[in-house]
Amino acid sequence: QVQLVESGGGLVQAGGSLRLSCVASGTIFSINTMGWYRQAPGKQRELVATITRGSSPNYADAVKGRFTISRGNAKNTVYLQMNGLKPEDTAMYYCNANLVDYYRNNYWGQGTQVTVSP
Repeated sequence: QVQLVESGGGLVQAGGSLRLSCVASGTIFSINTMGWYRQAPGKQRELVATITRGSSPNYADAVKGRFTISRGNAKNTVYLQMNGLKPEDTAMYYCNANLVDYYRNNYWGQGTQVTVSP
């Protein structure tokens, strides 16, 4: 079994910064891609950023230039540095991992709330 645990969410003012962390634990043979998605009330879950095993990043247009996704020194960790936060960034942020435990699977974290005040 695999578990993803996110941390780092909170309440910040517009223009502020947060750093989200996600750690995958359990029986993991390899991690192909890790990423972050978010869902605001009344909206569908959307891609924020992903990063491959080779550290190739992909960003949603809405966060390009403001957010940075990175791999930790441990291969089962991923970070999302969020700068220049806007009220529109307010959402529940979910960590995702595409990995191989016994077979290839997708896993999701429980989510961490990010709230940006005007």
